[in-house]
Amino acid sequence: MKKNSIFSALLFFINSVTATALLVSYFLPYISPKTFPSLTVFSLFVPFLVLTNLGFLIYWLIKLHKNALLSTLVLLIGWFLAPPLIKFSNKEVVLTNDLKVMSYNVRMFNYYKWNDDITTEQKIYEFINNESPDIIALQEFYQSDLIDIRLPYKYIKTKSTTNKFGLAIYSKYPIVNSGSLNFEKSANNTIFIDILKNYDTIRVYNVHLESLKINPNKENFGEKSSERLFKRLSIGFQKQVEQTERIIQHEYSWKGKKIICGDFNNTAYSWAYKKLAKNKKDAFIEKGLGLGKTFRYIYPMRIDFIITDDKANINQFKTYNKIKLSDHYPIMGRLNW
Repeated sequence: MKKNSIFSALLFFINSVTATALLVSYFLPYISPKTFPSLTVFSLFVPFLVLTNLGFLIYWLIKLHKNALLSTLVLLIGWFLAPPLIKFSNKEVVLTNDLKVMSYNVRMFNYYKWNDDITTEQKIYEFINNESPDIIALQEFYQSDLIDIRLPYKYIKTKSTTNKFGLAIYSKYPIVNSGSLNFEKSANNTIFIDILKNYDTIRVYNVHLESLKINPNKENFGEKSSERLFKRLSIGFQKQVEQTERIIQHEYSWKGKKIICGDFNNTAYSWAYKKLAKNKKDAFIEKGLGLGKTFRYIYPMRIDFIITDDKANINQFKTYNKIKLSDHYPIMGRLNW
């Protein structure tokens, strides 16, 4: 009996720590990472903390124990304060004139052979062409000689004239304007195009915020490694602030139809996401299904987004979580105005 009491007390202590961490995390989107950079790291762990508290809640409910109230309360607060971690089926209305927008971090088409399958690059092209998006925004793009994306218009921006790595947007519709925000002291960037569809001009941003270089196969959470990891993440978050502010300043002058998509390298519980999604619609929240996991990590991380102006209708959203040709999963939304 005494052993059970000690175990329950220890378990509730761990429950209390994770519940407190989750509660604090709800307020991180309101605090600039420049203010508390080390604290911002917890925005990455919100999905893990939600699932952990859900596990504790189920355990205490099975035991019919009053300790279930703690996680119940914290999860209920998150229900009203935070973006949803999981979405259930929404009714889809697919129209023939929908704009099909895809975003995909292609990990340089396997240029560094992280995948043993030497046909990975060709399989990515085959997947894209089979899904037939009207617009596709590619992050970690490599200007390969084998490129076979069957869309007539494109805007590609590499880091330099000799460097083949960068960002690209391919379009079914004519591109009437394009440009790059040229992030300083960063391997990442944001580009944009204006397309002409049925006499309408639509702006599309392809965003790739500062990479945090998280690798579940290489991370070592020992004491010294953890300290280096947190320091690296803190620096990355601060760079994301500068880049996010740059994007917001640039898009502010555009009053027309707008799509912001790409790899934010951060979750929907972050300051960067909250700023970029302000007064806009998140396609996953509108029409998503399931956990929306877009990054192949040890727990569900949604760091790739399709966001539109608030006048757009999101008719469908899909995460291709069976396509394992990169460390990210492709996403696609059907949009209309």
